[in-house]
Amino acid sequence: MTQRITVIDYGMGNLRSVAKAVEHVAGEGDEVLVTDDPALILSSDRVVFPGQGAARDCMAAISDHHLNKAILQAAHSKPFLGICMGQQVLLDFSEENGGTQLLGLYKGRVHHFPGGIAPDGEAMKIPHMGWNRVHQLSDHPLWYQISQDSRFYFVHSYYVDPEREDLAAATTDYGVSFASAIAENNLFAVQFHPEKSADAGLQLLKNFVNWKV
Repeated sequence: MTQRITVIDYGMGNLRSVAKAVEHVAGEGDEVLVTDDPALILSSDRVVFPGQGAARDCMAAISDHHLNKAILQAAHSKPFLGICMGQQVLLDFSEENGGTQLLGLYKGRVHHFPGGIAPDGEAMKIPHMGWNRVHQLSDHPLWYQISQDSRFYFVHSYYVDPEREDLAAATTDYGVSFASAIAENNLFAVQFHPEKSADAGLQLLKNFVNWKV
């Protein structure tokens, strides 16, 4: 059975890279559509919500494209994958830009990394950029055939801190231990970039395409 997988386009994020990666793992006949049309997003079978950049700019772009309601409705109603800022803006407040109100799907804050000294004695660089281990906290379908503590690719200066600890599907350490993946019902969201994470990232995207919620 074919399906439409929509990548939400609000003008921010490496959409072509994400769409190409999803196309690579999609089934024969599946349609991968990049759009900012709320009706097309809500009529699709699966939704990918990528993003990058500053929190205030992302929220302004989401508002300018009239996508607030469509994103929240999709997050409640169909298989939904948030990536990078597509994870962060699901919470209700970010410290970035002097404080930014987010979509508020989940209670919690987005904090700036504190920095500090790495185990090798070097100063921890911000943004957190490069490969890091992701420690799975649950036997979630999107971790299928992905080894525990596999490395994924990150680029970010802020991290999510949801009020509900049970939302965390994985943690990563970078000066602090943070929720590098959150999950509930039909929603899964990650701080790392699966489209840049080689075999493990493609496996996660394949698992999302095949996820039976």
